Amino acid sequence: MLKNLLVASSLALTVSLAGCQSAYYSAWEQVGVEKRDIMVDRVEDAKESQEDAQEQFSSALEEFSALVNFDGGDLEDVYNSLNDEYEDSKSAAEDVSNRINKVQSVAEALFDEWEEELDEYENTTLRRESESKLRQTRQRYEDMLRAMRNAEGKMDPVLQRLQDNVLYLKHNLNANAIGALQGELTTIRGDVDTLIAEMNKAISESDAFIASMR
Repeated sequence: MLKNLLVASSLALTVSLAGCQSAYYSAWEQVGVEKRDIMVDRVEDAKESQEDAQEQFSSALEEFSALVNFDGGDLEDVYNSLNDEYEDSKSAAEDVSNRINKVQSVAEALFDEWEEELDEYENTTLRRESESKLRQTRQRYEDMLRAMRNAEGKMDPVLQRLQDNVLYLKHNLNANAIGALQGELTTIRGDVDTLIAEMNKAISESDAFIASMR
């Protein structure tokens, strides 16, 4: 596995700190790891981050549900728990976005290189086959990226609603405030359900893309 190449990892870290993407990919290639391999690895990472985000947003929904069904105890503890879930959800969303950006970065480098190398063929049959493969791979990638970005966009409404409710509760820490938030549960639940459904689509597209690259 790519992640287990310790020497390559050390080299990649060194070059990554320099902030030069072309040098970064060149360093990997020197140890036998092509952009194709890096791309598959990053798609896997992006898929895992979406799976983690699904769990986190579900956990936040459960905490909000517990809040609106509050039946006694320390309201400040309830607020702190919900705020923690919001912060964890925000971090999970940032990780998803970062992973998708990394997929897009290596994909652009891979397709640019592939396109340029088509001109190096002398055998026209092999060139046509490679060109056809490039089109197919790019289409699968675009389908996957679109699904990823769609899912990414569904995180914002949930985060905004969670933030609004956390802020409201922060300044109105009483039972009446919780009663006022009960109507929010249905909306947040619907947003989370939509988010999870879109992420499932993205995960499915990721699995199909990874399979096509192996």
